[in-house]
Amino acid sequence: MSQRSRTSCSGPRWAGRPALAPIALACAALAACGGSSQAIPRALLREARPVGVGPRFQPGVSGAVLGDCEPALGRRYAVHVEVFAQNEVVIVPAGIGTRSPRTLQDGQVVRARCFGALVTLAPTGVVLVREGVRLRLGDLFRAWGEPLSRERVASFRGKRLRVFIDGRSWHGLPSAVALRRHAEIVLELGPYVPPHRAFAFPPGE
Repeated sequence: MSQRSRTSCSGPRWAGRPALAPIALACAALAACGGSSQAIPRALLREARPVGVGPRFQPGVSGAVLGDCEPALGRRYAVHVEVFAQNEVVIVPAGIGTRSPRTLQDGQVVRARCFGALVTLAPTGVVLVREGVRLRLGDLFRAWGEPLSRERVASFRGKRLRVFIDGRSWHGLPSAVALRRHAEIVLELGPYVPPHRAFAFPPGE
């Protein structure tokens, strides 16, 4: 499946109002799932943001594994992180916090040498944090290998990075945002994107 069509019929669902950014991705997937883009309200389609093209919008993983690297994933809780730059989606990749060799299936990490304190197994923005560990957004970006500051997210720079937690503005340092259970964290550099208030996490996360 291409970078622009990562959504699947069995993938995560959004809580509250439907997601805006993934709508454009869903349209391509709906055809394969036997659906139609007509099921998506036109107003949401007009507000959808596409996935950006190229390595700046789809960066790989180059950071360190944080904490003990365990052979089993273990008990985890989930956080969801969205990144927008230049009015397009920046993909949070699979494999953050894991050590190679990795085995991927349909773009998801199904096996790795070991798993750190925080990991991403799929390019969905879902971050899995080890139970009992207290981490912040800066730790995620350190494990990713990408910069994060008030004026920068990944390779993008601007006057001010907007940060939202559960739909509410955060005015502190972006790196200080706590990765708490089921938080919906949205980062925006460039045009304003209406932030989601919540994410429907799969059972058990």
